[in-house]
Amino acid sequence: MPETVLVTGGTGFVAGWCIVELLQRGYRVRTTVRSSAKQTAVRLAVAQAHEFDDKLSFAIADLTRDEGWDAAMVGIDYVLHVASPLGNNTPRQAETLIAPAREGTLRVLRAATRAGVKRVVMTSAAAAARPPHRTDDVSDEAVWTDPADRTFDAYRLSKILAERAAWDFMASHGGTTEFTTILPGAVFGPVLSKDNLGSVQIIDRLLQGRPPGLPRLGFWIVDVRDLADLHIRAMTAPPAAGQRFLAAGDFMWMQDVAQTLRSKLGAKAAQVPTRRMPDVVFKMMALVIPQLRMFTPELGRKLNLSTAKARQLLGFAPRSAQATIVACAESLLVN
Repeated sequence: MPETVLVTGGTGFVAGWCIVELLQRGYRVRTTVRSSAKQTAVRLAVAQAHEFDDKLSFAIADLTRDEGWDAAMVGIDYVLHVASPLGNNTPRQAETLIAPAREGTLRVLRAATRAGVKRVVMTSAAAAARPPHRTDDVSDEAVWTDPADRTFDAYRLSKILAERAAWDFMASHGGTTEFTTILPGAVFGPVLSKDNLGSVQIIDRLLQGRPPGLPRLGFWIVDVRDLADLHIRAMTAPPAAGQRFLAAGDFMWMQDVAQTLRSKLGAKAAQVPTRRMPDVVFKMMALVIPQLRMFTPELGRKLNLSTAKARQLLGFAPRSAQATIVACAESLLVN
């Protein structure tokens, strides 16, 4: 009989592709949604990449409430805890993101360990392994980000604190359940739905000509399909138990992303900006747009990041960032 995997937050971008990859590999999948009304959206999204079958089921559970999580874990072999609350990342929203992320993760882990699932794989963020700004240290899995660093937005801070809380909980209460975390960079790739786009909004805005100039910002990019594959590898590979894994492919500056879109998509990318935005202009904008402030220390900075661990232990082999960007844009243009 196929094993059953619980994927939290089935309406999400990463969760959707985890569901697709699991179904394609023959697993049974149960995914959590906050209300039964969300089930149709998940089914329609999954159907974009996988012929729908009876191996997908649903559980009603919310990260902010205890109800539903024990029932969701009945008969579950593995858990991919992908869900995390989203917001507008303003300072006033910090605690409204942090508390649900941290407490929601603990709700998932309590239920999973009570049920005795084999392993939980949690989606964290590469920001959780970032060395201090004023160093040239390499970002790898041995690095633990200081949550007191004020350059982080509310979303990234919520991921950092949730992962720390998860490891602390599992150290004392894990029992027979194993635990692994995946720390992705900027996640792009084809969308199954235009809901909950996350970082894909960057590509969507570029296609609409926003911003009018390109700031000196760059990203370590991972394709959502490669990220889903890595979650499944981490779920089953014996060496992955008790480990953290950074997930990223190539680094690209915003200007390189824009150039790739214009060269590969032609007229479809006619609105993609070409001009550079001077640093001083970006900093002036950040004075009036709070969401931009966290990016000002990143102007012109390329973080040294290593994914050697995921490549060596799990066979992680991400596709090129250019291919990922183009696939992302093409899917946005047709959805």
